[in-house]
Amino acid sequence: MRLLTEISMTRAVTIAVSVTALLFPVTAMSQSAETLAEQLRKYEAVEAKTVLDLQPFRTASAVDLADGRGSIVLTSLNPSIGAWFLLQAVDAKGRVVESYHLELPQPAGHSVLLDPDGPALTLSGPDGAASCTPWEDELEAARKTALPYAPVCAGRLYLRNRSRGARTSLEATAEFLRDNIWGGESIVRFVRGTFFKDAELEASPVEGNESTARNAAGPPPMQTEAADNLRPVIGTLLDVAVTGAEDGRMAIGVWYPVTGMPGVFASAFQPGAIARSVFDSPGKVNRLDSVEANATGYMIAFDLSAYDLGFALGTDHPGLGWSPRPAASARPRGLPGPDGIRTADPLVRLGMVNPALANRTIATFTGGFKRQHGAFKFGEMATFNMGHHYGFIENGVILSKLQPGLSTIVVLNDGTVHMKTWQEEDNVLLPLIRFARQNGVALLERDAGSGQGVPGELVTQWGGGNWSGSADAELRTLRAGACIVEDGQTNYLVYGYFSTATPSAMVRTFQAYGCGYAMLMDMNALEHTYLALYVPRGGKIHVAHIVPGMGLIDKKLAGGKVIPRFIGYPDNRDLFYVMRKEVVK
Repeated sequence: MRLLTEISMTRAVTIAVSVTALLFPVTAMSQSAETLAEQLRKYEAVEAKTVLDLQPFRTASAVDLADGRGSIVLTSLNPSIGAWFLLQAVDAKGRVVESYHLELPQPAGHSVLLDPDGPALTLSGPDGAASCTPWEDELEAARKTALPYAPVCAGRLYLRNRSRGARTSLEATAEFLRDNIWGGESIVRFVRGTFFKDAELEASPVEGNESTARNAAGPPPMQTEAADNLRPVIGTLLDVAVTGAEDGRMAIGVWYPVTGMPGVFASAFQPGAIARSVFDSPGKVNRLDSVEANATGYMIAFDLSAYDLGFALGTDHPGLGWSPRPAASARPRGLPGPDGIRTADPLVRLGMVNPALANRTIATFTGGFKRQHGAFKFGEMATFNMGHHYGFIENGVILSKLQPGLSTIVVLNDGTVHMKTWQEEDNVLLPLIRFARQNGVALLERDAGSGQGVPGELVTQWGGGNWSGSADAELRTLRAGACIVEDGQTNYLVYGYFSTATPSAMVRTFQAYGCGYAMLMDMNALEHTYLALYVPRGGKIHVAHIVPGMGLIDKKLAGGKVIPRFIGYPDNRDLFYVMRKEVVK
């Protein structure tokens, strides 16, 4: 197993060398194979390190400043992606005086190089090239603005400034208990399981049947026992306007176009309406109880031919240190975290969409589990690989290594979106990954023979699957998940909101919607299962949510103006964002 990782990473270095040579054929940004091999050795080493040591494909160039003032070093953290850079001022004694985390928000077709003849930064793109020397005064002025993203170099680059991420009072209280009270996690679980159990449960009685065939567009409808033109109709609390549904009444399992958002669809479901053939399909799951069988939930689907997917870490979560879940014996002595780091310094985490991308962003949703819960306490996964801490990558930068055996959303540098159980041989893709997020083990795995989604091996194991829920292993709670649906030549990213469900109910529901692979996202609270759509309406943007309670999480100004989470201010939690595809000039 170890040899396979080394082989894959060696191939990854080969890819990195080739890509770097293509991007920077005659510049100082080129890195030799020997240097990259040494960076790989440092990346692989089980030892305390810096976040730069976690970037095995990075390239660096340096220029001396006049009058012996030191030098400027520009590091491209992953040249194959070309989005994040670290610019450092170094004094005459070789000490780093200042570090600036720079972002190129739309790296496709653009480049940032350190020109020794200036010295200056040269920024090239379809509109031509321009030079700037931000280290003279501009970077310090940008830092003093305290803006999370401060534009520099005529707005072509952004300085990422350290900011405090917003959190709800519920989340703040839970974190205080966990961090300051002995047994605080047990208190949180008790309160959640006793006073907030099924707090978001939505149960909608059937109000009739839909007599008109729908779903001419969008993914295939959910498989039910009812004929397609006689599906049961329920009232819903869906806080998203859809075309074809009157007064919130929706036919179960049918996809409705979201009004004003081409390529986005919404559907309401109740697991009890799923076709018997789905329940009888292969794979081990638990029987649904009567509560989750009748609990209303919602799916939102995005046509991936029209939209791109991005990911950003929160200001605080997920953390980079140790989860308390694995046994202390799983921690090598002297290691501050499973990847050898405890913080991302000098890189800056912001928990919001870059403002240069905000006009293209049509949706955001919470990314996944905190590091606190993002590792295994029970089962085989807890016994090796340091407890399998969930990994993540932002803009090509590895903040926590992707672990084999875990469900992973991957966005490659060509914009394609994939969902799979990570394997060691997949490390060959690392130079080409722009975004990635792991969240536990699979709900659905794609069967190699049939191509259909089948239940993951650990779906019924509370501890072994790290499904959480309550302290006494009750699995039913508010949950969110995601899947990929392949319909002919069109792929859909589907986000599922379950007002209360066990992993087994999620599995059968995603199967009924035709998902080939599905994974858990987060659970237990609306801020953890949050999704917002930014809908054009009357020349303005309306912020819509899956359910009305999510609107309470957004900030509001005097007069009721909404400042949406993840768009208008930094958040402590990580997020995914969905954007209209960029028009190539």
